[in-house]
Amino acid sequence: MKEFALIFRVENGPTPDLSPAEWQERMTGWMNWMGGIAAKDRLVNNGSRLGIRGSKWLGAGGVISDGPYTEIKEFINGYTIIRAESSEEAAELAKGCPILFAPGGSVEVRPLVAPDHAE
Repeated sequence: MKEFALIFRVENGPTPDLSPAEWQERMTGWMNWMGGIAAKDRLVNNGSRLGIRGSKWLGAGGVISDGPYTEIKEFINGYTIIRAESSEEAAELAKGCPILFAPGGSVEVRPLVAPDHAE
């Protein structure tokens, strides 16, 4: 069994202000989706949302600036780690991700590579 990172992206930056009821609805969708993956014994790490305030961007030559750049086309909103037999199975598990039902939402499926492998 291999491990995969599911990287959650949205276009046009972070989620706008939502009402408490809208936040609750979104969180319930996420909890149900992740609970389904956990029930299949495929959840390795539920990951986290990635914040903006206090973030820094570091570049070559010692360049440090505030970041991430929220004006870019896609914003990485968070991640989770799952276990699957193949990238196809991992993609199948990702299909129910609530971010896919939001405008501009997407999930990137990436295999985790052990330091001693170059795959």
